This record gives sequence, structure tokens and C-alpha cells, in this order.
Amino acid sequence: MNTVIFRTAAPYIAALMVIFSIFVLLRGHNEPGGGFIGGLMGASAFAIYGIACGVSSVRRALYLHPMTWSAIGLFLGAAAGVMSVFFGVPFLTGLWAPPEIFGIEVELSSILLFDIGVYLVVLGAITSIALALEEREED
Repeated sequence: MNTVIFRTAAPYIAALMVIFSIFVLLRGHNEPGGGFIGGLMGASAFAIYGIACGVSSVRRALYLHPMTWSAIGLFLGAAAGVMSVFFGVPFLTGLWAPPEIFGIEVELSSILLFDIGVYLVVLGAITSIALALEEREED
């Protein structure tokens, strides 16, 4: 299945899938989507890219090892939970901070931080599994 057309189109398809996975991540709190589905979509994009271009190109694109991305995500998810304890509310209670950026009020929340953590955990874990399977297949 590794045709010239697939190898040519895969980087563009993967880039669009990653962009759409970030869109799904960011809209996931109020509508369907979120960190888990976005992470699965991102991991699928890297899997497609890996099938077309090889494992080494995916590792270069990720910059860090996939399990490092999972560890960063786990840290962000835990930080979102611990943050609420410092404000005297139960663990994983949502906190909001409405800063103004260029005159526009932006709603930032600990829920978004948790969703980004879930996104990175799923992205790293599934990508790590996919890359291990692809490397095994190449041997």
C-alpha cells in the first residue's frame, strides 16, 4: 500500500489531521470532542505519516520521544488537579482566570489544562505503540 501517491499525500493529510485534532481538543469542553478524541486523531495522523514515510521521520517530527509527551501530559493533568487544592476547593474542581489579551477577554481554565494533558497522554501512548508495531514490522 506504500504507493507514490500515498507517500506524497500522507504529510499533507497528517498535517490536516493534527490541526483538526487540536480544533477538536479546544472545542471539546462545550461540544463533543476533547482531549481523548483529539489525542486519538493526532496519533492516527502520526501513524499514517509513519506508514508512508517511516518511523524515523515520525520521531523527527515529534521532536521528543512519544512517552516523554505522555509524561508531560500526565504532569499537566496532575497540575490541573493540584491547582484547585491550593485555592481551597476539592481536587479537580474547575478554576477560571479571565485575562485580557489585546483588549479581548479570554476564558482560561484548569479544565483546559487537564484536557491538554489528556491529549498529550493519549497522543504519546498511542503513537508509541504504533511506532513500536511499525518498527517491528520493518525488521
